[in-house]
Amino acid sequence: MPHRRHFLHTLGSAAALGALAPFSALAQGLDQVKILYGFPPGSAGDSVARRVAEKLAGTAYTKNPGVVENKPGAGGRIAIETLKASPADGSVLALAPVSALAVYPHIYPKLSYKPDDVTQVSIGAVMFHGLAVGPAVPAEVKTLKDFLAWAKANPDKANYGSPGAGSMPHLLGALLGLRAGVPLRHVPYRGTVPSITDLVGGQVSAAMNPSGDYLQYMKAGRVRVLATSGRQRSPYLPDVPTFTELGYPDVTSEEWFGFYAPARTPAATLANANAAIHQALKDKAVIDSLALVGLLAHPSSAQEMAADQKAEFERWAPLVKQIGFTAES
Repeated sequence: MPHRRHFLHTLGSAAALGALAPFSALAQGLDQVKILYGFPPGSAGDSVARRVAEKLAGTAYTKNPGVVENKPGAGGRIAIETLKASPADGSVLALAPVSALAVYPHIYPKLSYKPDDVTQVSIGAVMFHGLAVGPAVPAEVKTLKDFLAWAKANPDKANYGSPGAGSMPHLLGALLGLRAGVPLRHVPYRGTVPSITDLVGGQVSAAMNPSGDYLQYMKAGRVRVLATSGRQRSPYLPDVPTFTELGYPDVTSEEWFGFYAPARTPAATLANANAAIHQALKDKAVIDSLALVGLLAHPSSAQEMAADQKAEFERWAPLVKQIGFTAES
């Protein structure tokens, strides 16, 4: 498995940012910046886009707060397609999960964008995915082992929802079923929110989503999170074991949402955007707001973000083949 970043260690990021600082003075602040987000409002990722957008005002990057435009559908691909066609002047960014650039190229042979059609600005926040069950699954199913046994005994009900076909949660669920030898039927949705709505309503038995999106429903006793995808337990769900702990070490993902700009955006503009995003993500109000939806604020350098995207691209190439999912399947 490729070397991974250390999320809480940002000294290198700060140094890289400092190296770019002389260029930022050359750029003029934009009047308005738009942040595209490829899923519906109300999800954890949407919180990242909105909290950062609010804090961009009055920086060398932009005079006014940013505006967020949701572009749901196609597992977040529409936002990247829109970004690709946007002016390369810093006025439009997109917030996207790393899977949109690192995993989708393995899945969609006719993908309408290439990873190098956009450029990295900064990681925004890190998330852990989680498998949860709702009222369609008997109350006595309390562990992952229980769920897999129940799913094997009830193949007609053995399904799970995800934010979209080809998304990281979809692939993690498929990989779990493959490793456990239990067929789990995938039910794709247009984002996390409708997936969890149907989970809570009993329309699907289980769901794989960013674990922070379950927090409010867990507190209300409406869903049970059985396992999370981090290498270590989520700080927001310390009592929930990881898939690795439970014997599924490659059902692992510490996925991040990252800010991207169109390719060919000037270096000075990228430096200003990176600095403004860093400033926003170090604001205590933003950190606390993201914590409420189970996200760890994590500003980075563009170089760190690019290196991690490349590592994810290489890691998932063989796993996607093993899962056997393609756009045509």
